[in-house]
Amino acid sequence: MNGKIDRSEAQSAKIGILGGTFDPPHIAHLILAAEALDQLQLARVLWVLTPVPPHKKNQSITSLEQRLEMVKLAIQDNADFEISRVDIDRPPPHFAVDTMRLLAKQYPENVLVYLMGGDSLHDLPTWERPNDFIAACDAIGVMRRSGDHVDIRSLENELPGIRAKARFIPAPLVEISGSQIRERIREDRAFRYYLHPAVYKLIQSQQLYRRKSET
Repeated sequence: MNGKIDRSEAQSAKIGILGGTFDPPHIAHLILAAEALDQLQLARVLWVLTPVPPHKKNQSITSLEQRLEMVKLAIQDNADFEISRVDIDRPPPHFAVDTMRLLAKQYPENVLVYLMGGDSLHDLPTWERPNDFIAACDAIGVMRRSGDHVDIRSLENELPGIRAKARFIPAPLVEISGSQIRERIREDRAFRYYLHPAVYKLIQSQQLYRRKSET
């Protein structure tokens, strides 16, 4: 599964690309980024905040400014994590394929490794121009839960090239999502330890996600 990619991983510094709405950024994001940094020997991880996710057009999303501040707080302790403004500074739609093409122009000497969870790999055929997305990535780092089976052969038939570019990251996964955290906050349930302490403090001080209208 770890076949050749367009540029030599041995000769070029590898940069991980972690995209998302980050509403809010939580410890599962941090674990994925940290494990990818370690296991894939990345030089750094770029956190790409998506202002207007194409698949969430009809959902209420926390303001870009507040989400950006939360990401800054979440990654402040790790010098190998940084924010990319590649999507922030361009108009929508923000599809991953276009993001990767723009990043390839910004970092022509680097190997770009898109990071995702196992669920996203399963859903990859439904993404916008998935074959072009795969072509735009030098590698795709996939964190999957223990025992999760990926039929890479069938996926390869549907998306040629995915088998050569997939880099699996075995690591413990935290079964939590942004939507679950938002729901916990609305229902006044425990959520503190799903977040970086600084993110938790910001959410508390600004009373984010308390209104019933937020989803």
